[in-house]
Parts: sequence; structure tokens; C-alpha cells
Amino acid sequence: MTTTTDAPLRVEQDTRGVVTLTLNRPRSFNALSEEMLSALQAALDEVARDESSRVLVLAAAGKAFCAGHNLKEMRAQPELAYYQRLFAQCTRVMLSLQNLPVPVIARVQGIATAAGCQLVAQCDLAVASSDASFGVNGIDVGLFCATPSVPLVRQMPAKQAMEMLLTGEFLTAEQARAGGLVNRVVAPGQLDAEVEQLVASLLQKPRVALAMGKALFYRQREVGIEAAYQLAGQTMACNMMDPVAQEGVQAFIDKRKPQWQP
Repeated sequence: MTTTTDAPLRVEQDTRGVVTLTLNRPRSFNALSEEMLSALQAALDEVARDESSRVLVLAAAGKAFCAGHNLKEMRAQPELAYYQRLFAQCTRVMLSLQNLPVPVIARVQGIATAAGCQLVAQCDLAVASSDASFGVNGIDVGLFCATPSVPLVRQMPAKQAMEMLLTGEFLTAEQARAGGLVNRVVAPGQLDAEVEQLVASLLQKPRVALAMGKALFYRQREVGIEAAYQLAGQTMACNMMDPVAQEGVQAFIDKRKPQWQP
């Protein structure tokens, strides 16, 4: 699964099943144009179908991670129906990231703003360069970042998210880590190594258990505590019946490493 270097989205997959999607429009700061959103959706659909995929890394070329929606494209079509279709298209991409059966890691090397910050918040994990910054500054042009607020408020304390949304002010990478938006912050030259360390850790875990756990994590977050426990208990019971858990528990009892199939 590969693409040409001039495509809006570069798609690469290594022999381990690690898929890397690289936003590849650095001159436009990797804005989420219709073209980019379509490319992302097609790639995510392919990853969802590919049972050999294990981890997805979402990266970007150039100085910026993603500057959000393409405002020139949006301004050229001032029609309600068009805007509704555009935001619905973006929502499908965001939900596809959440619904993938594999962990998704954002590799953030530069500024992530508006829907670009939404993209980071929607990923399961995020590793950022110390040079990166994060903002939902649509308010600066009179546009409250409503759709970016959905994953943002689910990742960060409400008042901190609201301050970002109302003021348009940016967070440094360290502030984003402290606020729960990213997991790890490293020097720019260490970004790839840190992402690889996280990838390697995930590859040591059985795919089926990660898929079950990820699905449960997001489902239980949206319901009351009693329903959450019911979902969690059912997930654990099904997980325990799977051969990977049976082998893992037996290996623990036998004081040996589990022998999982790749």
C-alpha cells in the first residue's frame, strides 16, 4: 500500500503492518481541503479492511502539521449546503480514526490549528516535537471551532479547552502535554525515535486485544457508569475467551513469555 510522492497524502506500510499516512501539501500547510479529506478517507477505509495492519501513524510534511480547513476553498462557495457537506465529510474522517481497529498515533512536528488540532485530538495517542504548537483559533476570523471542540473537550479539562476555543490562543507542546492533548514531547531530532518506541511497544501486544480495548474505551466514555461497566464486563469476558488471552494468562501462570501469533 503505497502512493506517489506528489499525492496529497503519502501512504506507506512496512513489513510489520505499521501504516504511515503523511499529509503532503506543505505549501498550503497541509490544510484539510476536499482533496485531502477524500484522500484521508480512502486511506483509512483501506486500513480498516486490511487485517495485516497493526498501527497507524499520522504524520505531515513540511513545517506545519495541519492548518485546519482550507479557508480559500470555503470562502469560494458561500452556500449552506456546501458547508454542511464539507463538515460532514470531515466528521466521517474523524470518526473513521476513532473506529479503526488499530491504535492511531499523531506525529506532530509543527503547528496544528483548528481542524488540524482536531485531528491530533481525535488520534488515540500523540507525540509532539517541542517546536509544535496547538490552537483552535477559528474565533480569530469569526468562526467558533465547533467541530474541533468535540474531541478537544473529551481530551482536555473543560475550562482549558473553552479558553482555547474562546480566545484562539495557542498552547506550546509542553502545555498541550500537561493538558492531556498529547502524550509525549521530545526535541525535534528525537521525534521519529520516540514515535518508533511507542509503535514497538504496541506491536508487542496482540492486535485483537487492542482492537477490543480501543472500541470499548470510546463506547464506555459516552454512557453512564452502570452501562459503562456492563460494556466493559462484556468486553473482558469476550476478550478472555479469545486465544490470545488464554495463552497470555497461561504464560503468566507458567512464568514464561506468551507465544502469540503475529
